[in-house]
Amino acid sequence: MSEGKKMTSSRRHHLKSVVLQIAASLLEQEAVELAAAKEAYMAENCPAPNLSGDQAALMEICKKLNQSLDKIDEERYDAGAKVEKTNKEIAELKLKVVDLAGVKKPALKKVRMSADAMLQALLGGKHKVNMDLRANLKQVKKEVKEENAEGVGDWRKNIEDKADRKKMFETS
Repeated sequence: MSEGKKMTSSRRHHLKSVVLQIAASLLEQEAVELAAAKEAYMAENCPAPNLSGDQAALMEICKKLNQSLDKIDEERYDAGAKVEKTNKEIAELKLKVVDLAGVKKPALKKVRMSADAMLQALLGGKHKVNMDLRANLKQVKKEVKEENAEGVGDWRKNIEDKADRKKMFETS
């Protein structure tokens, strides 16, 4: 199939149903094989007891069954302990792998957030934070000098003063 063409939904549905049918038949076949293997194992390891005989023979059979039960319990316990040990080793090895590989830092995304919102997120909702820096400044009133105000207003007088200074330097 080419990369450019997409599969139709009916074709996809048909392929999915075929795959599910094959999987179901394989599961049934596996279940039958498992039951046959179980039957063969039981026939080999657990022969049918001969219950004909007197009380002493039956007691002997019971003792043999108890011994085999004890042996099987020991094997089961050993297998369980072995599984637990390997599970612990696997967990420790996973931790070592994480430690050796190190923790990868995720790529950070740009977030548009005002300074107020950022501080509120960092400090929590309980704290009221205001990043309006102008509100915290002292109010200073400008003092206007009276000399400059008068001099700027009357420009003719200012020119006459400069003319008088000029005459002072010329006469000397």
